[in-house]
This record gives sequence, C-alpha cells and structure tokens, in this order.
Amino acid sequence: MHLLAATPGGISDGSEAIDLGQSPADIVILSAADSELASFSGAYAKMGNDAPSLRLANFLNLGHNMSVDLYVESVIVGAKLVIVRLLGGQSYWSYGVEQISAECSRRGIPLALLPGDDQPDAELVTLSTLGSQACHKLWQYCVHGGPFNAQHFLNFAASIIDKRFKWLEPQPLL
Repeated sequence: MHLLAATPGGISDGSEAIDLGQSPADIVILSAADSELASFSGAYAKMGNDAPSLRLANFLNLGHNMSVDLYVESVIVGAKLVIVRLLGGQSYWSYGVEQISAECSRRGIPLALLPGDDQPDAELVTLSTLGSQACHKLWQYCVHGGPFNAQHFLNFAASIIDKRFKWLEPQPLL
C-alpha cells in the first residue's frame, strides 16, 4: 500500500490512504459538506490576526483507516478544540469517530460531535468530550446556517479556548 497526496477538489473513495498535508491548529473542523466548510473559511477570513488557527477538512477524504490515523497523529494531537459534523451519526464514519474520540479523551482536547442534520443524536453527545450545552449551541449555528451563524460559530468555538472572543446566540434565517 502507498500513500497518496490529497488533491484539491477531489474526494477519496477510501481505497487508498491519503495525506491531507495539514499541520496542527487550535481549532479543527471536519464535515462532509463542502459548502459548510467554505462558509467557515469565509467567516474565518473576517476574524482578524488574533484569531486562533483553524484547519478545515472534508472527512470524506479520510475514508481509509491509515488516512484517519495519519490525520489524528499530525493534526488532531495539536488541537485545542475539535468539531466533527456527521450526517448519519457515528456509524457513518465509525473508525474516524473512534480514533478522534479516543485521542481527544486521552489528551483532554474538547471534542464536539455534531449531527449533520436538524435531528438530535444522543450517541454523538455521549461520545463528545465538550459539554452538551456547548455542543448544542455549536450544532444550532450549523442548523440555522448563513454567514451570521458561521461567524458566531467560529467566535463561540474560539471563546471555548480563549474567553476574549465575543459571540451572539444562533439566529434563524428568515
């Protein structure tokens, strides 16, 4: 088996291990929704120079177990907060959830496992190491969507690791 370099715009089918080539960051967000990741990227660009570092990745590129292991060893271990948004729950990406959850528990890294839709998921709450109220608030920003909620999602996430950041409650889109 060999390791492939990730290519922008591509999604791995999981048959080959991929190195996303990311370095550690304060906040790591994984999602299968590229539109959501793009929204967070746009919101992050407005945060200014004192914002915590951020890594965004589509976990569909981490379909191979070796890809997950490499990502955990090279990115997750250096995080101060990890957020994973999963459509379909834990079973959708079980190895990734298992490895990230274990590493975050071992290192005391807050982990928020959020449903990828508007339905609560009790299993994800129990696997998260971040408190249920904080997880719920992060999830609500995602459920409501839009630029305002993306900005305050990141502000709230930043406030978890640095209390200087101010945030507003999630707002429904009209």
